[in-house]
Amino acid sequence: MAKRHLSLKDLATELNISISTVSRALKNHPDISPEITRKVQDLALLRNYVPNPLAMGLLKQETKMIGVIVPDLVTHFYSSIIAGIEEYAKSQGYFILLASSYENLQKEIESVSNLLKARVDGMIVCVSKETNRFDHFLQLIENEIPLVFFDRVCLSELVPCVVVDNKEAVNQIISHFSQNGYKRIAFISGPSHLSISSSRIEGYLEGLKNNGLKFDPELLRSGNMGTEETIQIIEELLSLPNPPDAFFGINDMVIFTVMKELKKLRIKIPDEIGLVGFADEFHATFSSLELTTITHPTHEIGVKAAELFFIKKENPGYAETVVLQTQLVIRESSSRN
Repeated sequence: MAKRHLSLKDLATELNISISTVSRALKNHPDISPEITRKVQDLALLRNYVPNPLAMGLLKQETKMIGVIVPDLVTHFYSSIIAGIEEYAKSQGYFILLASSYENLQKEIESVSNLLKARVDGMIVCVSKETNRFDHFLQLIENEIPLVFFDRVCLSELVPCVVVDNKEAVNQIISHFSQNGYKRIAFISGPSHLSISSSRIEGYLEGLKNNGLKFDPELLRSGNMGTEETIQIIEELLSLPNPPDAFFGINDMVIFTVMKELKKLRIKIPDEIGLVGFADEFHATFSSLELTTITHPTHEIGVKAAELFFIKKENPGYAETVVLQTQLVIRESSSRN
C-alpha cells in the first residue's frame, strides 16, 4: 500500500498551529516569527515534506477557464450566482466550466479532480450539504491554485469568501414575526456543520433576545434539508404541548414543505401559523400563498466571487471574507397586520 502523502495539515497538527502559518513559514514569510519558521522548516525536513505532486504542473499555462462547483444547477439561487460569475469572468477574458456536487461530498471531490484534469486556472465553490472535511480543498491551497468559496464556506482563514449577513437576516425575520404577534418561532436549520446553519442559529438566538422572546430548545431543529426529514420535524413540532405559531427555514424549499403539510392539516396561514423562507426562489410568488422570504443579492454574489478569484490569483495569501446584505421581502405568508 502506498504511503499517504504528508500534508500541510499534518505539519500544522503536529505543531499545534494553523495551516496558513505553516504555509507561510515554509516560504519564509516576514509575518511569521523566526522561531516558528525554524520549527516548521525543521519538522518539514525531518518528515521529508514535499508539496503534493498531484496538482503541480497543471497550471503552468493558463487555460482562461474557472471551474465552478455548486450543489445543484436547477434552482434560481445558483443559476443567478453562476450568471454573475460568468459575466465578470467574461469581462476578464475567461470562461467558466460548471460542475454540480448534487449535495454529495464524494461527487464534490470527484468534481475537484475532474476540473483539475481539465486544467482550469482555479475554482469558485459552494460546498455541498455533506461537506464536513476539506482535504480536497487543502490540496488546492497547498499548490496555490486560486480558490474562492461563496454562501456555504469553509477555511475562511485561507480562502477568500463571499457570504451574506446571515445573523442580521435572521434578526429581521424574528423582528417581523414578533411585530405580527408570533411568539413561538421554530427554526428548521440545515446540517450543523454548514457555515450557514451556525451563523443563522446565532441570529436566531440573538433575534429572540432582542425581541424579548424566550428561547425554547425544542423549537430549534437541524435537518438534512430533504423533504422526508423535514416532514418528520414538522410532525414533531406540531405535536408539542405548546407548538410553534411560526416557522422559518434554512431555505425556501424547507418552508414550502411546511406550507404543504399545514394545508393538509387545514391550518390557516398566516392566521394560525406564520411562515418565512430563505433565498427567495423564483416560485416563491407562484404558490397559492405568496411566501415571505429573505432575498439574496445573487447576481452580486457571483460577480464578487469572480472579482475575489482574480485578486486571489495575483495574491496567493489573500483571504478576505466579503459580507453582503440581504432583504426581507414581506408577503402573505407572515402578515397578520
